[in-house]
Amino acid sequence: MFARAVKEYSKEEVLEVLHPAVAEWFDSNFPSLSPPQRLAIVPISEGKNVLISSPTGTGKTLTAFLSIISEIIRMGETGELDDSVYAIYVSPLRALNNDIYRNLEVPLREIRERNPGIPEIRHSVRTGDTTPSEKSKQLRKPPHILITTPETLSIILTAPKFREKLKSVRWVIVDEIHSLVENKRGSHLSLSLERLRYLTGRDFVRIGLSATINPLEEVARFLVGYENGRPRDCVIVETNWAKALDLALLSPVDDLVNTPSDLVSSKMYELISELVRMHRTTLIFTNTRSGTERVVFHLKKIMEPIEIDEAIAAHHSSLSRQVRGDVEERLKRGELRAIVSSTSLELGIDIGYIDLVVQIGSPKSVTRALQRVGRAGHKLHEVSKGRFIVVDRDDAVEVAVMLREAMRGRLDKVHIPMKPLDVLAQHIVGMAVERKWDVREAFDLVRSAYPFRDLSWEEFESVLKYLAGDYVQLESRKVYGKIWYDASEGKFGRRGKYIRAIYAANVGTIPDEVDAKVYTTDGKLVGSLEEEFLERLLPGDRFVLGGRVYEFVSARGLKVKVRPAYDQKPTVPSWFSEMLPLSYELAIEIGKFRELSFRMLDREEDEELVRMIMEMSNANENAARAIYTYLKQQYLYLKSLGLRVEEMPSNRVIMIESYVDDAGRTHQVTHSLFGRRVNDALSRALAYLAGSRLRRNLGISVMDTGFSVIYPRGVEPVARIDELTEYDLRELLKRAVEKTELLRRRFRHVAARGLMILRNYKGYDISVNKQQISAQNLLKVVSEIDEFPLLKEAYREIMEDYMDIRGAQEVLEGIKSGEIRVLDVGKLDVPTPFAHGIILEGLSDLIFMEDKMSALRRFQKEIEKILRE
Repeated sequence: MFARAVKEYSKEEVLEVLHPAVAEWFDSNFPSLSPPQRLAIVPISEGKNVLISSPTGTGKTLTAFLSIISEIIRMGETGELDDSVYAIYVSPLRALNNDIYRNLEVPLREIRERNPGIPEIRHSVRTGDTTPSEKSKQLRKPPHILITTPETLSIILTAPKFREKLKSVRWVIVDEIHSLVENKRGSHLSLSLERLRYLTGRDFVRIGLSATINPLEEVARFLVGYENGRPRDCVIVETNWAKALDLALLSPVDDLVNTPSDLVSSKMYELISELVRMHRTTLIFTNTRSGTERVVFHLKKIMEPIEIDEAIAAHHSSLSRQVRGDVEERLKRGELRAIVSSTSLELGIDIGYIDLVVQIGSPKSVTRALQRVGRAGHKLHEVSKGRFIVVDRDDAVEVAVMLREAMRGRLDKVHIPMKPLDVLAQHIVGMAVERKWDVREAFDLVRSAYPFRDLSWEEFESVLKYLAGDYVQLESRKVYGKIWYDASEGKFGRRGKYIRAIYAANVGTIPDEVDAKVYTTDGKLVGSLEEEFLERLLPGDRFVLGGRVYEFVSARGLKVKVRPAYDQKPTVPSWFSEMLPLSYELAIEIGKFRELSFRMLDREEDEELVRMIMEMSNANENAARAIYTYLKQQYLYLKSLGLRVEEMPSNRVIMIESYVDDAGRTHQVTHSLFGRRVNDALSRALAYLAGSRLRRNLGISVMDTGFSVIYPRGVEPVARIDELTEYDLRELLKRAVEKTELLRRRFRHVAARGLMILRNYKGYDISVNKQQISAQNLLKVVSEIDEFPLLKEAYREIMEDYMDIRGAQEVLEGIKSGEIRVLDVGKLDVPTPFAHGIILEGLSDLIFMEDKMSALRRFQKEIEKILRE
């Protein structure tokens, strides 16, 4: 079934399986083999499915293509090479596709120049950016190697003429597979691959490429799919040991609470600027787009004028494609000393030479940390160097444990969405566009895709019935059948001549979001703002976009006019980016670290604890002392309450405490260190249970380290986390979210993916505002329909993808079995140090950031006073 590649082939053995012309080119350009080349080229040449997990810069992509190029040349020499597609390369990024096109041009051109008699291998890119004339050209002379995206692949599978050119496909490469499997783009691609398999009538070689991912066996199942209920065979190549790592945890000060905020900030930017000066090119990651803009702005202020301006740039998804492309090109040319990004540069586009990655704050998972650091030292024998800067105590603990796990080679587990019915609905329409289907044959095809392997017949048929227009209640809302379905005959097919165009114009899983285009007064596009932020702007307001300050002039619809404000003081926009959640596995490890630390403190091994922190995460003394002080204060405060070390909050002890704030509200804090997705599920269920008893809505504050349920003035807590063990958590959560904006927004996304709401009709884009209004009207209707598939999917997406109901159920099972203890220490005059962040998060609607830090310092002084007494 699955085999780990252990045999390392010599260069001579590898060259022997390649076509002589390819072998000669490869031998003259690469004096030695990289680890994935030693392990993977021969299995690929033998026609085996291969999943390669290897750090950035180890030659994964070339490994995948060498055997393919060799075999296509051999086919040309034997007269088997037709005007057809033989290899498909799929990646999630158009920019990466363009890079691959350019990178393939070199070997294909040089091999032909050295061997004029060999056949030409055509390769081209096909994405949403491809012009109609280029598509016509590809139909006349199809590329032998097609470079595309998941969405475009699903469209060309229904293209009447071009799909015929896909019947010859023998290889499919899925690059950056780690960025696809965890979302619905991956689910979508898995079905496209099975439809392609059906079209070709035989298996093709599947090659998956990933920098860091775990568990590899599950990702392999996703890549190769199922045949007759069993996973297809796959060879797993893992060479994550191939690149040396140089990781360190840094804090600009040793006291992250009592040091004034402006001093912490200035020390942080001094530290960053020092790191930038010490390196040729530094890539700086933040966790939000607003953070990206803030860092660029402050770095330009602090560094010498000769070093700044054009030498530092921002890169994030709200900037226009043209601006991003310009930044990438300047980076490749070595013109930038520093580039600041949120998530947009995590994936493998060629951005030139980077010798240092700086991460500000916690990236929330070991896998993401390694993916980001892997952008430094791109070549095989270079060290991937990363520096993690923290200015928050919880972040400091997180990153310390994260770097220890990274250096141990332990990665977070991937979460793959299972049975997304909106994606299924989209593909059923796509299949119906192709031809008339036997229902059971189509059901078997769908279940061959890993995410749908457990799909029930009832679920499959419910989607068919929805698409066939069986729910007459929807016709009054202009939702009509897109297929016909004859249950007695067991057949389905397309309905209406416009369905093909509707499908092609609405394919994809990425939801539309409202944004406003920002132009200068002379018409230059500089980026975009979210509509909610735009509503707050008044003429004369200044904000940062693309690392530059602009003054708001006017807005008409969703078009904003601005003028450059140069060095005037800005108001940084609130980008409403969703914060990255801490992974469940890493949260458990942090809980274990807490438990070990408390035991060391109980044995008075204080200095040993500081040394352990420094050694396990290569932390500077500032960071180690900040972590130690945080843990020590929590320990001493709880000891002052008479608690034993065995009762300190960890992964095995959930502690509850209550605190009344200045407004008289009671914060019932639950220290549940299981990550935000788990805590989101637990907090909403608990707040709903308590709220239903009180017959009023309660507030919640959710963090990775715990949550609080916030009761109104004069109202005492009426429920605890251990009471949830007596209820059906899924049912509680369903009731908790059914009236929320979260459900309304997610239902719009699901309805658009499931073609219930169209994003484009007959060439006209339908605004997100109209989509949202339609979704709200439809939600009322489908809520009255038992087990309606798209509403069912919206709830599944919220509970399983947005939240982590499985992890939450594991926690409740642990409580029920006694493996996890629940300890309630009652109402405290001063909250424990671990509770400070959770409580202040719950006050964020009432206080500004400066006041928040003042409140934190006030808590700290009260704790210190108690400990002195």
